[in-house]
Amino acid sequence: MHSDSYWLDTAPAFTGAQSGDLPARVDVVVVGGGFTGLSAARALAMKGASVAVLEAGRVIGEASGRNGGHCSTGVAHDYAGLAASLGSERARRYYQAYESAVQSVVGLVEQEAIACDLTRNGKLKLAAKPQHYEGLARTCELIRREVDAEVELLSAEQVRSEVDSAQFHGGLLQRNGVQMHIGRFGIGLAEAAARHGALIYERTTMQGHQPVAGGYRVDTSRGSLLAGQVLMATGASQHGALGWYRRRIVPVGSFIVATEPLSAAVLERLLPRRRSYVTSRIIGNYFRLTPDNRLLLGGRARFAMSGGNSDLKSGKVLQAALAQMFPQLAEVKIGYCWGGLVDMTSDRLPRAGQQGGVYHSMGYSGHGVQMSVHMGQVMAEVMDGKAEANPWGELDWPAIPGHFGKPWFLPVVGVYYRIQDYLH
Repeated sequence: MHSDSYWLDTAPAFTGAQSGDLPARVDVVVVGGGFTGLSAARALAMKGASVAVLEAGRVIGEASGRNGGHCSTGVAHDYAGLAASLGSERARRYYQAYESAVQSVVGLVEQEAIACDLTRNGKLKLAAKPQHYEGLARTCELIRREVDAEVELLSAEQVRSEVDSAQFHGGLLQRNGVQMHIGRFGIGLAEAAARHGALIYERTTMQGHQPVAGGYRVDTSRGSLLAGQVLMATGASQHGALGWYRRRIVPVGSFIVATEPLSAAVLERLLPRRRSYVTSRIIGNYFRLTPDNRLLLGGRARFAMSGGNSDLKSGKVLQAALAQMFPQLAEVKIGYCWGGLVDMTSDRLPRAGQQGGVYHSMGYSGHGVQMSVHMGQVMAEVMDGKAEANPWGELDWPAIPGHFGKPWFLPVVGVYYRIQDYLH
């Protein structure tokens, strides 16, 4: 069994990294070589800016290459609940931002001819309890009326024809969603950014930055350079001088297993429509098939940080969940088991804007594949003077009380959510 991400293990090598010294000065330093940073670097370079990307590890080595591979419409909330708390107008704008984000991904794949097995199969949210189906029905009616006429409520019988499991009581189908091989997409994005002129430095940690005449001095493990602008695209990174952001981001472990390849006959019975799937529990699961016919299943198996032994423990929890959901796969071997960190905000909405003159975009809260790519492009516009392009600019971002970077409270949160799942 492999302990690395399936996406990273089966992606091509990145050939566009810089090996020499840092330049003395660039127009923009982008901190973080995930989807946000690479997308921003590409867009900025295409505008004629000189750009240096600083990545503490390898490009797409963290959340961008360690996720579940879903790229779908929908905020990290129940839409009806979001409309009730923020109002219909804001909920609609945020939902539409995610629709735009999916199109940004598709457009980029097409423009750069990235071979990443892109398919448009949609997302199906599965009701884990009868009362969850009632909630999905209300949400479906509201979404259809206010923002997306193409959503569809599926009965338990209809869901059973799509998902060969007795666990579900219906579902909500959102058609505007795609799948792709995340690793191939990410490497293709990095190669595109380099091809357009961005300088990408792997294994280069940002150690600090300070204002100087005409911009910022950025100190790194490879030396220092000057930049007119700085964009922080670091997510839940645990590397470098990110104290202000760490007080506002909760790094939550998310864990994934992938089976050995399954036969065509099994897949035709199991998941014939090959959609992206997510269950309705708070501590639920998400799953999909990979291009080489593995079933990939993930979730917050344990409220713990990711890493070595923690990933293995979580993998056993997910393997048990897989066998419970699909008893016919109980004897199937697990080919991959890995984890990563989700950059959660307290309200599970992204944050993008400026702090002390330094730009940032992060906090995608488990819905980052599409929004990170989109926000990289958006931040290139914002940094070019078009602040109105930012869909999240109206949100303030206070520090989380008692949180200074290490999420000591995760076990307590996990117990609370498990109780809520049991009760509701």
